[in-house]
Amino acid sequence: MTQNAAPDRAARKSFPWKRLAILGAIVALAGLVFATGWHRLLSFDTLVARRADLDSFVKANFAGAVAAFIALYVVAVALSLPGATVLTIAGGLLFGWLAGGIAAAVGATLGASAVFLIARFLLRDLVQRRLGPRLKAISDGFREDAFSYLLFLRLVPAFPFFLVNIAPAFAGNGLGAFVAATAIGILPATFAFALFGDGLDSVIAGQRITYDACVAAGQTGCRIGFDPRAVLTPRLIAALCGLGVVALIPVAMKRWRRTRTH
Repeated sequence: MTQNAAPDRAARKSFPWKRLAILGAIVALAGLVFATGWHRLLSFDTLVARRADLDSFVKANFAGAVAAFIALYVVAVALSLPGATVLTIAGGLLFGWLAGGIAAAVGATLGASAVFLIARFLLRDLVQRRLGPRLKAISDGFREDAFSYLLFLRLVPAFPFFLVNIAPAFAGNGLGAFVAATAIGILPATFAFALFGDGLDSVIAGQRITYDACVAAGQTGCRIGFDPRAVLTPRLIAALCGLGVVALIPVAMKRWRRTRTH
């Protein structure tokens, strides 16, 4: 009885209860946001409807508004809420393309780093145990040129932002390379959206009367006819993909030199 109880106590002690509790709290918080519909506030319609109030707040306290914007961006990315694109456009609209772009880049980098650290602390051991040698083979190659690979994944818009946040954590990449590649890799698209937001007043003015009339009539489904994805033009996507290919040149050169020496 005593001999059997000792392994049971050791197993209970080694089980990551604290990690599961933290992960459960994060999932519960994200679930609460979705259940209450708060995530819908991160929309273009909300931005248009609250534009006057937001402008007043920014004019009264620019630094505080920027700090609040960054904090909101961090939470949105950390909880994987939809609306990061709208937030970036909003940054350009409210603060100008330069300040708004910088604030969005800081918020996105901090939020992505939070997801990376959460995944590494809470889930990496479990994923490594499940995948074993298969993950090790991928991780070894990824870690060798982590910065270049991460920069490529950040630049090319085909890869989901959330997956690029957690995959390096499972591969055992360091935080430094992750933060640097994220901060640099998101800049082109971030400033493209912020620059668009800086010139958005004409779009809002053209559709605000129709939108206000719809709301005043008590109708449902009142929307501003704008799709943020329209900013990602084929030319911009091609440019980002081109930058992604450039980011892989050091990796290709290293492999080429290695084959030449053997």
